Amino acid sequence: MTEPQDFDVIVIGAGISGLYQLYRLRELGLKVRVLEAGTGVGGTWYWNRYPGARFDSESWSYGYSFSKELLDEWDWTEHFSPQPETLRYLNFVADKFDLRRDIQFRSRVKAAHYDEKRRGWDIALENGDRFHSRFMVTAIGPLSAPTMPRIEGIPSFKGRSFHTGTWPHEEVKFEGKRVAVIGTGATGVQTIQEVAKTAGTLTIFQRTPNWCAPLHNAKIGKEEMAKIRADYPAIFKRCQETFSCFVHTPDPRGVFEVSDVEREAFFEKLYAEPGFGIWQGNFKDILTDRKANALISDFVARKIRQRVKDQAVAEKLIPKNHGFGTRRVPLETKYYEVYNQPNVKLVDINETPIERITEKGIKTSDREYEFDIIIYATGFDAITGSFDRIDIQGEGGLKLKTRWKEGPQTYLGVMVESFPNMMMLMGPHTALGNIPRSIEYNVEWVTGLIRHARDHQVSRIAPTPDGVKSWTDHVKALGVGLLSNEIDSWMTGINRNVEGKTTRIIARYSGSAPAYRERCDAVAADGYKELALA
Repeated sequence: MTEPQDFDVIVIGAGISGLYQLYRLRELGLKVRVLEAGTGVGGTWYWNRYPGARFDSESWSYGYSFSKELLDEWDWTEHFSPQPETLRYLNFVADKFDLRRDIQFRSRVKAAHYDEKRRGWDIALENGDRFHSRFMVTAIGPLSAPTMPRIEGIPSFKGRSFHTGTWPHEEVKFEGKRVAVIGTGATGVQTIQEVAKTAGTLTIFQRTPNWCAPLHNAKIGKEEMAKIRADYPAIFKRCQETFSCFVHTPDPRGVFEVSDVEREAFFEKLYAEPGFGIWQGNFKDILTDRKANALISDFVARKIRQRVKDQAVAEKLIPKNHGFGTRRVPLETKYYEVYNQPNVKLVDINETPIERITEKGIKTSDREYEFDIIIYATGFDAITGSFDRIDIQGEGGLKLKTRWKEGPQTYLGVMVESFPNMMMLMGPHTALGNIPRSIEYNVEWVTGLIRHARDHQVSRIAPTPDGVKSWTDHVKALGVGLLSNEIDSWMTGINRNVEGKTTRIIARYSGSAPAYRERCDAVAADGYKELALA
């Protein structure tokens, strides 16, 4: 393509954010194009097809809430939807609202440069195609840049190997196979508990154990679905009111405000219930008070020891360098029982580090293991990584990666100084939590801003330096006292597999979702006067 195509708005990504943003911008009568690297819609649920992938938010709290017709027509079959069903749902949404006609697939964005004279964005794909738009909206997700481990010899392996985040579309069979999984984070936990069912042998290479809690998934029958559908108004109202948009929210009591017997009973109750209640609905101080956190950590450690027969293995599965809930808690279904199987072996790579991948398998400091399949459950370059993969340049050719070298600086988590007319959905410093609930609000706020620009003949929208400093300082202040911000994790920007990602940053908004919405609503109600509009 020699000449760039012109659009009012370019949206990057056709996942949950991109689909809804397209729907809302179409309502404004704007000319919109969504650029998607994959061959279909779905984002996270398109790429992550690994065995066992599923929601850890309740399905009926996760789907879109904007269309009553959609809510009436779609039936969830499980409380925590598996990936194939979620992908079917997002394809159903794309078809119902005829979204595909404005989506261009197989279109990975390589560069996006702001043109100061034209007050717009010049966007280039890896294949050389180019686009120009007044506004650019990034819908690229906080967990969409897979990272491979920094281990020598990965290309030399003669068997099959996969990263969970780029899983093949065809079925992978494990029967009779010698399988390795490297990583025991959320994707590792889901993969391990599924692969263990059929693999000939399964060897798990663990660097950092994680605190996991039971998912307690169940099927949803027709009668229950009818009841859920009738309850949708109350469900979504509840999500609007809670701290992180889940159906769970912190208990108003502190750990030490109840007796030992009451506390233990409450922990037991939460451990037996579905979903994130034990993390998001626990006593209010378990994530800020070290002594309170030690008690819930001890409770979950006891559960692990009860569930794993070999106590030496159980101790390896119990985290020693962080407390319960200070990292995102993987939810599991008989994960710990996997380690009771005779065909499963746990290798602690702190004791025997991986030296290299070989033609036949994996060599650690004490031996070489032979495998047919290696699965890399080594996570993502989170939050800022999906931005780093694109050459994004703002005014004066300033690179976004340079602007964020010391950590992200944003305005409301939506805009960046020196990058006019660029809006981020689920970027750094936004309220995350139950992602689709946050997405819907983010999209509606961005749509309102673009509508304001259209109605008032505004061609340039930018945050002010004071606005960015004020919001970034506010986000940092909210993180003070949170035990999670003292821990190395993707939530603090740490990724040992990515060069330069070894210093903790405040990459996420730690306040309540209602407080975040109240702040953003105030900006809109005041006519966006905090922004520089021209």
